[in-house]
Amino acid sequence: MTESNRLLANRYQVGELIGRGGMAEVHIGYDTRLGRTVAIKILRPDLARDPSFQTRFRREAQAAAGLNHPAIVAVYDTGEESVALPTGERQVVPFIVMEYVEGHTVRDILKEGAAAPIDEAVEILSGVLTGLEYAHAAGLVHRDIKPANIMLTPTGAVKVMDFGIARALADVGQTMTQAQAVVGTAQYLSPEQARGENVDARSDLYSAGCVLFELLCGRPPFVGDSPVSVAYQHVREAAPSPSDFAPDVPPALDLIVRRALTKDRGQRYSSAHEFLGDLNAFMAGRPLSPTTGQYPVGSASTGAGASAVLAATSANPGAAKLAGGTGGAGGAGTPTGGNPLDEYVEVNDRGRRIGHLFLLIATVTAAVAAVMALFTFAGPKGGDGTANVSVPDVRNMTQGEALELLDQFGLVGSVEGEVNPDVEWGLVIRSSPAEGTLVEAGSTVTIYVSVDENQLSVPDVRGLSLEEAQAAIENAGLVVAGTTEVNGDLDIPAGFVTGTDPGKGLAVEEGAEITIKVSSGKVMLQDLKGRTQEQAITFLESIRLPYEIEEVQNGTATPDTIIGQSPIAGLVDFGTGVILQVAIPVNMVIVPDVVGDPEASAVAQVRQALLQTKTTSVYSTTVAAGLVISTSPSAGTSVAEGTTVTLTISLGPEPPPSPAPSGSA
Repeated sequence: MTESNRLLANRYQVGELIGRGGMAEVHIGYDTRLGRTVAIKILRPDLARDPSFQTRFRREAQAAAGLNHPAIVAVYDTGEESVALPTGERQVVPFIVMEYVEGHTVRDILKEGAAAPIDEAVEILSGVLTGLEYAHAAGLVHRDIKPANIMLTPTGAVKVMDFGIARALADVGQTMTQAQAVVGTAQYLSPEQARGENVDARSDLYSAGCVLFELLCGRPPFVGDSPVSVAYQHVREAAPSPSDFAPDVPPALDLIVRRALTKDRGQRYSSAHEFLGDLNAFMAGRPLSPTTGQYPVGSASTGAGASAVLAATSANPGAAKLAGGTGGAGGAGTPTGGNPLDEYVEVNDRGRRIGHLFLLIATVTAAVAAVMALFTFAGPKGGDGTANVSVPDVRNMTQGEALELLDQFGLVGSVEGEVNPDVEWGLVIRSSPAEGTLVEAGSTVTIYVSVDENQLSVPDVRGLSLEEAQAAIENAGLVVAGTTEVNGDLDIPAGFVTGTDPGKGLAVEEGAEITIKVSSGKVMLQDLKGRTQEQAITFLESIRLPYEIEEVQNGTATPDTIIGQSPIAGLVDFGTGVILQVAIPVNMVIVPDVVGDPEASAVAQVRQALLQTKTTSVYSTTVAAGLVISTSPSAGTSVAEGTTVTLTISLGPEPPPSPAPSGSA
């Protein structure tokens, strides 16, 4: 069944894909019962087997389903559907049916770095605050307000969307994931989120202030060479005024943004209603609330030091203390008074000083890696236009934490065990590819988990025949639960074993069921049309497919790009030859002047000019029979090589009509 005629819950027809994230895909859909267009968010089948992903997906539905407000994208329905996997198995996959909103995101209008008109910027943020006021009253903190999560309809209505990481106010302590990853987006992250502290409604208002700043200036308040430097600025540095970058911003609006971006949330707007009140007062020309403008934007002395940002996101729970910040629910911490390393240089005991210094350096180094993994944005585009992402650092995480973090980066995790006495049992030793490596979104990353060599473990059966693998697994005291085909493992021929699930070396109980992965002998050939010849060749070489280049003149395609391929995109056998049709510029030639020439001579001249010929004949009283009367295109015209030229050949004068037969007497 194709996506276009797939029906969920015997009601929702699934249409084309309109969006994709690390956890789910969004399709345009049609509610056959109510006759309306909807958006359908479907959890990826490969993730639906993991209970943690199902829980997160259902939490999003529950968070937004209870919000019925015109400024919030509505959730109409939720459900689960059994789908067939490529292996032939059935998998229950949850889905969310949402309001379909036509229009574009605020991120789209800010792409070129152009600021919005002041009244439009205020109007957009007023719509956002209206939605947040309702969500906060319902007990939900969004936690990821940013331009990409704000929709504008053709009528100018504002819609807040994506409550995927929203949390109830009663559960605001969940600022970090189990993988020690801070939730949110670096450029719009409140200081308390960056420090890993509790969040509340005022955290959303800080993010909203960042959005207003960007609408007014065409850039966010803090920018840097890396997400780490941006996070540092959110906690340590005073935000600039919008008028520093956009001189036309009035002082009253500077004051509003300044209060929204105050580091100490106790001095920030206390509610979306209060924030909205000042915006309405500004637009009406009325005075702002008395408290607005009293507080400067938080400086280095308000809130924990930048070292606490790093430490709070590391796997070391005591890192914040080592960094000199105390942190707290209110966001205020003990000032460090400068570089945190200086404190340790002043320790009296020389031996303790050196030990502390090395400990601090190790802590900050690990924390920087954690924050870099947390805030890594999409890197350069791959050859097919898909985004590249940097593999996060998952070392010393549990298996579940590492898999969750990989999913947040849009990567697929695979697990194998490895004996390593230096790493605690059950924690991740390393990954392949290693942390920091740029890979295409959706790529598989193998994590190696520390196991005890004395425990029962899954044997390494890679490269064995199916029969040999079954025997090895059974000899290890385990049970073969079945087999599943794996595409794209180029080192293993069809029918031979690529691995197991659970992976090799992992500790399991006696009698545990093991699924054997068998190579299908096939690899996924992508649609290469539109890529450059170099990009297409690089891809084919990466999957070890031979190729031939066929140059095709094309007047519309960009030269040196692929305009056709054989076979088309899809699964192909290892070693399948691929023919690439590459566009080359069209050679232009001049139509020769053959008017008045004999037909045979004219045809020869036209073909010698690398043009095709077609002839048609007409009677003529002025041109002798057998000679060319005209050409189309006409002589002297510049045309593409291979163009067909029609030659009109004279038949001479039209013969007189035959006399009518005489009648009989």
